[in-house]
Amino acid sequence: MATVIVLLIILAMADINFSNEISSSSNSPCIESEKQALLMFKRDLIDSSKRLGSWAPDHEDCCSWDGVVCDNSTGHVLDLHLGLPPLDDTTDFESYYRSNLKGKINPSLSNLKYLRYLDLSNNAFEGLLPYQLGNLSNLEYLNLGGDTPFIMMGLLYVENLQWLSGLSLLKHLDLSFVNLSRASNWLQLINTVLPSLEELKLSGCQLLPGPPLPNVNLSSLAILDLSSNYFTNQMDLVWVSKLNSLVLLDLGINDFHGPIPDALRNMTSLRFLDLSYNYFISSIPDWLYSFSSLQVLRLHSNLLQGGISSAIGNMTSVNKLYLSENELEGEFPRAVGNLCNLRSISLSGMRLSQDISHILEILSGCSSHGFESLDLANCQIFGQLTDQLGHFINLTELYLYGNSISGSLPTSLGQLANLKAVSIENNLLEGVVSAMHFANHTKLIDFRGSGNSLILKVNPNWVPPFQLRFLELRSWHIGPSFPTWLRSQKHLADLDISNSKISDRIPRWFWRLSTQMSFLNLSSNQIYGQIEYLPKVDGIVALDLSFNHFSGPLPRTSIYSSHSRIDLSNNYFSGSLFQFLCYQLNDTMGTSILSLANNLLSGEIPDCWIKWRSLMVLRLNDNRFTGRIPSSMGNLRSLQSLNLYNNNLHGEIPLSLKNCTGLEAINLGGNELDGNIPGWLGHSLPYLMILSLRSNKFRGNIPDHLCALGSLQILDLANNNLFGSIPRCVNNFSAMARGNGSKDSNINYGNITGPTSESASVVMKGQLLEYSSTLNLVRIVDISCNNLSGEIPQEVTNLQGLQSLNLSHNHLIGKIPENIGGMKSLESLDLSVNQLSGSIPQSMSGMTFLSHLNVSCNNLTGQIPSSTQLQSFNTSSYAGNHLCGSPLEDCSESGIEPNISNGGRRNGRGLEVNWFYVSMALGFITGFWSILGPLVISRRWRFIYFRFLEQMWLKVGNSFCH
Repeated sequence: MATVIVLLIILAMADINFSNEISSSSNSPCIESEKQALLMFKRDLIDSSKRLGSWAPDHEDCCSWDGVVCDNSTGHVLDLHLGLPPLDDTTDFESYYRSNLKGKINPSLSNLKYLRYLDLSNNAFEGLLPYQLGNLSNLEYLNLGGDTPFIMMGLLYVENLQWLSGLSLLKHLDLSFVNLSRASNWLQLINTVLPSLEELKLSGCQLLPGPPLPNVNLSSLAILDLSSNYFTNQMDLVWVSKLNSLVLLDLGINDFHGPIPDALRNMTSLRFLDLSYNYFISSIPDWLYSFSSLQVLRLHSNLLQGGISSAIGNMTSVNKLYLSENELEGEFPRAVGNLCNLRSISLSGMRLSQDISHILEILSGCSSHGFESLDLANCQIFGQLTDQLGHFINLTELYLYGNSISGSLPTSLGQLANLKAVSIENNLLEGVVSAMHFANHTKLIDFRGSGNSLILKVNPNWVPPFQLRFLELRSWHIGPSFPTWLRSQKHLADLDISNSKISDRIPRWFWRLSTQMSFLNLSSNQIYGQIEYLPKVDGIVALDLSFNHFSGPLPRTSIYSSHSRIDLSNNYFSGSLFQFLCYQLNDTMGTSILSLANNLLSGEIPDCWIKWRSLMVLRLNDNRFTGRIPSSMGNLRSLQSLNLYNNNLHGEIPLSLKNCTGLEAINLGGNELDGNIPGWLGHSLPYLMILSLRSNKFRGNIPDHLCALGSLQILDLANNNLFGSIPRCVNNFSAMARGNGSKDSNINYGNITGPTSESASVVMKGQLLEYSSTLNLVRIVDISCNNLSGEIPQEVTNLQGLQSLNLSHNHLIGKIPENIGGMKSLESLDLSVNQLSGSIPQSMSGMTFLSHLNVSCNNLTGQIPSSTQLQSFNTSSYAGNHLCGSPLEDCSESGIEPNISNGGRRNGRGLEVNWFYVSMALGFITGFWSILGPLVISRRWRFIYFRFLEQMWLKVGNSFCH
């Protein structure tokens, strides 16, 4: 008994001593061991913006450090708040990225034994996630994920999730964009070891569905985010449907197919449902309209069909409704007007085909004053905007682009003081826009109105109430003066005032303003003057000053971004290229697209391309460059398109270009290049789709090696000095044979101004045509105006996808291939001015797409085959042959035997004399000697006559071959 009493006394004294220690430690700023753990954690980080500047060894009280929360009585670290808020449109990306903590997560954090809250979200940590975090047994909140996938996706990874078994108190777990692909048992583990879990966010974790759960233990789970993973089967959702307490479910950006699964129909307690960016193909199920507690419904970017049922009026709690980018059509339901909690609706891409005023009338009911976002882009709506807009006083976002809305812009737009983003581009709006339209827009940061016929009329001294980041007014009438009100905009990142009738110089203050921009488009104006220097912009994406009247030397530039695009084409820049290309020789330019086409640049092309290694597209065409193609262009390993057309370059194609193995388009036409066409073009450039060497001085044979270009769509070797025969291996041009390229092109064939669109000038249907937006559909072979001989190989007819074939002005002999009619895609065929013989193949009568034909000036005989197509051409298409039949004279009248190639006709008694030919021959002899007689006698007459014939022949030849 005494022993027990002594033991109790000892324990009591120990408890008193422990309490004294606690009391004593509470007077200390923080626990030293925990301070050291934090300092070790910081040691492995890269903190560019000095967010952890207060974390210093000489600052004794670690509880006062930024982001650290301690227990007031014990001094133990309880919380670490080191996350960043999500990136949004109002945040500058560069400064946001600098604010990210980077580096590795040190396992020392596991020494914070009392830690309950750990938030490291929206940073850029990398490497293996330390399993020692599983020792934080008091942890209730763990967030290592975030909402900025392009910064953090896949940088962190785990080998397994077994360490979660030590976190049984965890209520919130966010590992979004941490790579969990190795954790195959993620679902079974979470279901077993985290019974208290209320929130689970595993977005973008590269998850694959695991085996089905026999029992679901996550009875407290209210929030589940499995978006941006690899789920495909609707059966993967069976366990989800058993989560009766779930209020938020996000399954967006997966690979689900089929109808929206019925397994979800009983989850009527949901307040947030996101099934966007999948492949659900069905109508919106009727049971979904009965989810009366639903506040946010995201079904956008699927394949949903049908319309919106009037039963949507039952969803009385819904405040955000996103149904855009589906295949929905039908009327805008009037029942939407009864949704008094509605704050945001997105129906872009839905085929409404309704008047905008009718839709605004429906929305102007009980929800109008609280309405915040309206997206009706690309909905085929029409009509005029009215002052109904004034009802939506809390509207922050208005997207009406891509419709047929007409009339003027109502001044009531200027009354919406909460507007942040307006997009009305590509409509039929017209009339005057004044300062009244922006009167109360103090919060506006994004205004896009391009593609309308609006006129901006403001006082030259106008100071807008807004500070914009994005401004696009393409095709507005803004000029003739450069808009001085832009000087007040201190945060512009995107500016497009192209085609806006500005006829002025660019003021100096604007170039200082432009240093913050990533996109600047001033193209298609009449802006003039010189540009001394383009300021350095690290993050620039596009600079387009094309189609203006800029003159003088090219400006110096220091644009380093690896994705920048510079277009100074179609101006009057003159002089050398050296200063522009070779300025700051020790620096490497990051430009990916450079277009200086259609200027007055002269001299040799400098040989300093080694500093432009990021170039993908280079256009120097239509200038006055001389000299040779520099060999340093072989350093452009990323080059996809090279256009040097229409200059005065000479010499051979440099061997170094074989290093540019990604080339897809080469246009060296319109120069004075000579030598043989190099055979390495065929083997070194496997992705080549466009090869144009027309109008040069190339000689020799067409190399058989070119036949290795299976992706080739356009081959233009016209107007050179090539001889020999047409290679029989042309049937290896597989893209021409089937009408599709062998790979997806990286070149943009979009019909847009600037260097991002590929274009080519080719002879088609007898005319020199410029192709851009449809260039990817064009299949052409043009080897006209050379000295080619021999027969047309039968293999040519295997090019079933070919649209234009021009073999004219050569010395080809033999017959037209009999099965040429099998080339059903041919729209243009020119075989003129050769020495072809025989008849026109009967198979050509089936060439229904043929709209241009020229077989003139050959030795063809017989009757033109009967077909609507062949008879529709002019007589000039067949002139200079021995042909008959429509559209020429009837064979019986012309004296030409349809199936005989000479001038006589046979009857039952033998060859019958045709006196028409006899009289024609006598007349020819008389005329011949009346002309040539004096030429035989007089040497002077001979000289004058043949000089005249030579000049005429040159003129005729040039008219065909240039």
